[in-house]
Amino acid sequence: MRARLPLFLRGLRRPPRPPGPPLRLQAPGRASSGGRGGGGGGGEGLLGQRRLQDAQAGNSRGQGSRAPSARDSIVREVIQNSKEVLSLLQEKNPAFKPVLAIIQAGDDNLMQEINQNLAEEAGLNITHICLPPDSSEDEIIDEILKINEDTRVHGLALQISENSFSNKVLNALKPEKDVDGVTDVNLGRLVRGDAHECYVSPVARAVVELLEKSAGVNLDGKKVLVIGAHGSLEAALQCLFQRRGSMTMSSQWKTPQLQSKLHEADIAVVGSPKPEDIPLSWIQPGTTVLNCSHDFLSGRLGCGSLGVHFNGLIAEDDVSLLAAALRIQNMVSSGRRWLREQQHARWRLHCLKLQPLSPVPSDLEISRAQTPKAVDVLAKEIGLLADEIEVYGRSKAKVRLSLLERLKDQADGKYVLVAGITPTPLGEGKSTVTVGLVQALTAHLNINSFACLRQPSQGPTFGVKGGAAGGGYAQVIPMEEFNLHLTGDIHAITAANNLLAAAIDTRILHENTQTDKALYNRLVPLVNGVREFSSIQLARLKKLGINKTDPSTLTEEEISKFARLNIEPSTITWQRVLDTNDRFLRKMTIGQAPTEKGYSRQAQFDIAVASEIMAVLALTDSLTDMKERLGRMVVASDKNGQPVTAEDLGVTGALTVLMKDAIKPNLMQTLEGTPVFVHAGPFANIAHGNSSVLADKIALKLVGEEGFVVTEAGFGADIGMEKFFNIKCRASGLVPNVVVLVATVRALKMHGGGPSVTAGVPLKKEYTEENIQLVADGCCNLQKQIQIAQLFGVPVVVALNVFKTDTRAEIDLVCELAKRAGAFDAVPCYHWSVGGKGSVDLARAVREAAGQGSRFRFLYDLQMSTMPGLPTRPCFYDIDLDTETEQVKGLF
Repeated sequence: MRARLPLFLRGLRRPPRPPGPPLRLQAPGRASSGGRGGGGGGGEGLLGQRRLQDAQAGNSRGQGSRAPSARDSIVREVIQNSKEVLSLLQEKNPAFKPVLAIIQAGDDNLMQEINQNLAEEAGLNITHICLPPDSSEDEIIDEILKINEDTRVHGLALQISENSFSNKVLNALKPEKDVDGVTDVNLGRLVRGDAHECYVSPVARAVVELLEKSAGVNLDGKKVLVIGAHGSLEAALQCLFQRRGSMTMSSQWKTPQLQSKLHEADIAVVGSPKPEDIPLSWIQPGTTVLNCSHDFLSGRLGCGSLGVHFNGLIAEDDVSLLAAALRIQNMVSSGRRWLREQQHARWRLHCLKLQPLSPVPSDLEISRAQTPKAVDVLAKEIGLLADEIEVYGRSKAKVRLSLLERLKDQADGKYVLVAGITPTPLGEGKSTVTVGLVQALTAHLNINSFACLRQPSQGPTFGVKGGAAGGGYAQVIPMEEFNLHLTGDIHAITAANNLLAAAIDTRILHENTQTDKALYNRLVPLVNGVREFSSIQLARLKKLGINKTDPSTLTEEEISKFARLNIEPSTITWQRVLDTNDRFLRKMTIGQAPTEKGYSRQAQFDIAVASEIMAVLALTDSLTDMKERLGRMVVASDKNGQPVTAEDLGVTGALTVLMKDAIKPNLMQTLEGTPVFVHAGPFANIAHGNSSVLADKIALKLVGEEGFVVTEAGFGADIGMEKFFNIKCRASGLVPNVVVLVATVRALKMHGGGPSVTAGVPLKKEYTEENIQLVADGCCNLQKQIQIAQLFGVPVVVALNVFKTDTRAEIDLVCELAKRAGAFDAVPCYHWSVGGKGSVDLARAVREAAGQGSRFRFLYDLQMSTMPGLPTRPCFYDIDLDTETEQVKGLF
C-alpha cells in the first residue's frame, strides 16, 4: 500500500470516534434523501458517512464527478446478496461462518476497518495477520503457508506493498483460498474462459461494474486503455473488458505512444500513480476515466482549473469500497465451495491396477509386487484435510478425531457387517471377503467404500494363525506393516495395562508398610509448605462422601478412609500383559526381591490384546469417553468386598495420556488403492471381537450417504456377529444395513461330518473332491447363522468364498440352500484369485440388499434382570421320564 490515501479514507482517519457500535452498511430504505446533511444527517453507517465526506469534497472532483448514490447502491447490493447466500448456507450448517484472513505488511489500519465493517455486515469473520512493513518475501510466504493449512480459514488476501507481489509470493497461496484471484491457477482459468471455476480479481470486477452500473457506460465496441497496471490486475482487466466486447489496449506511463493512445480511448483505466510530467490535457474531453490508483491526480483536479471536462471520473475510493465488497462475495463463494466439498461426493480416487497371476503367488509376493500410494495422497482423495492426518512413514497414517466434528452434519453411509459360519481350522476368509468386497465396490463399481479391520496381535502372527491382512489379491498392503507393530497401538495398551498393574501391587505394598498418617502425608505431600489434593484425589473424596478440599481439615477417620484402598490380593483380576506368546509367563510369582519386604503373590501374563484396555479402545467414541471408561475399570475388591477401580488408584489420567494416540484410527489401503481403517483388535471369546467404533463412525462420514462401510466381526456369527449387534451397536448407536455371511464349501463339509483337519497335514480327499452329501449336511450350520441374523431384522447376503477344488455342483447347492434358508442372495466370490473384479456380483447383491431397508432390533433390553426366577410351583413338579419307554411326560 502507498502512504497516500484517497479522500474519503483520509476522512476516516480523524481523531478516534467516541465509544459506540462499529460502522455498518446502511440498511436499505434508511438513507437520507440527498446524502448532504439535514434530515437524517447524511444517513447512518459506512455508506452514510461516505456520503457526507463525498459531499464535503464534491467540488474537488470536478464537474464530471458522479453522485455516490449509484455506487453505494452497488456496494449495498453486493453485500446484501452475500448476506442472503450465507444465511441460506447456514440454515443447513448453523455453525458455519466463513473466515477471511488478511496478511498485512504495514500499518494501514484504515483498510482493516473497511474490511471488518463489510465482513460484519455480511456475516463473515476476519482475522488480520499484521507483519512489519519491511517483512521479507520469505516471512510473508511463511504466513501464507500457515493460513493455507488452517482449515478454519476459507479465504486469504494480501495487503502488502507492490514490491512484495512477486510470483513466488502470489503462487504460495492455495488457489481455492485466493479470493483476490492473483495466483496463476485462477488467472489461467479466467483467461481460458472458466470464470465460474475461479476467483476473479475484485478490483477488476469493481472497475467493470462501476463503469457499467454507476457511469452507465455500454462497453460493447468501446476502446479501453489500461494505463500503468501490470501483473494480475492488468490480465484480469483485459479479460473482463474483452468478454464485454471492448477493444482493449494496455500501456505504461512512459510509453512514447501514450498521448496518441489516450486520444483514441473512450475509457481510461488508471492502475498506478501518474508521473508529474504527464499532463492531464492528454486526456480528451468526453473520456470516461476510472482510477484504481491512490495518487492519481494527486488531489489537484479541482474546480475545472485545467479546463479538462471528463465525461465521468470514478475515483479510487469508489473502486476500493466496491472491491472490498466483491472480495466478501468471493469469500462467500469460497465458503460455499468448501461446504460442498464436505458433503457427499464421489471420491476422485486413483485406484491401483492389478495383474493377477496364475497360479496365485504367496500373499507376501503379491503385496510386495504392488506399490501403494503415498498415504497422504490417499487421505486427500477420500476428503481428509492436511491437518486431520498424522503420517507414519509412507504407507500408514493416523486420523484425528476432529474429523467427526467437521463432518457431524454429514449423513452416514450404509453399514455392512462381514461375519462367518462357525470357524474351522480350514478358515473361512472373512478378512479376505471384506477386502475383496470394498475393492469391488470402490475400484470396479465407483462407489465410495471403506473396510474396517481389526489389528492383529503379534501373538497369533508369530504363533500359529499368521497375519490378518486378507489374502491373495484381496489384502491390505504393505502386509508386513499391517501385521507388525503398525503405529504402536498395542504397545500403548501394553504400557497402560502394565502401569495399572504396577500401581496395584505398589499400593498394596505401601499400605502394608506405612501408618495412616505416613501414607496420607506421602499421597498429599507438602509442596512449598502447602498440601493440595490433585483433581483425581478430589474425585475420590467426593466418591467417599467427604466434601472437603483442604487436606488439613480431614479427621483421622477420613484420612484412613481416603488413604487406604485395602485391596484383597486374592481378588485381583488385573494381570500384566505382553504381545508375545510366551507360555512360561502363564503363571509366576512376583515380589521376590528383598526390597518388596516379603510381599509376594502368584500372578500371570495375558496376551496384550486380552487387556480390558483393548476392549475400551474398541468401544469408545471420544477421548472423554475413553478416560471415563478407563477410570471405571475394576481391578480387584477390597477386604469388604467392594470393587476397586483404576480411578481409586489415581491412575486414570496417566492411562489416558498413554492412550491419547492409540485412540486415532490407522489409515491404510488395499491392493487396489481403496481405503482401509485398521483399529483395535479385541478377541471375540473374551471381549466383543470387533474393530473400533471410532473407525466405523469416521468411515461412515467419509463415504457419504451413498457409500458403504464394511466392517468384520471375529469368530463365527454366533459369537462375533451377535456381540457386534448386542454390544458394539448398542454402544455406538449405529444401525447395520446388511450382514455378509462368509462360508466355504470345505468348511461346510467339515460341519457335515467330514474327517478332522490338522494344521500342516494334507487335506483328505473329502475336501478336495466333489462330495454333495457332505456339503448338504453341513449347510445346517449356514442355515442357523442366517436365522440368527434374521432375528435381529438385518438382511443376509451369503458370500461363498470359492476355492479351486470346489465344483460347480457344490457351489450351486450352497447358494440354493442359503436362499431357501432366507438369505437375500448367495453369491460365489473369486476375489482371492483376481481381486475386486471377482467380487463384483457380491458387491451388487450387497448394494441391492442395503436398499431393502434394515429393521434392526435388539433382542433384549438392558433393563431386564440377566437371570429369571422360578415361581412357587414350578413346572418341574409335572415333568418326568418313563424309564422303560424313555418318553418324556408332563412337558407340555
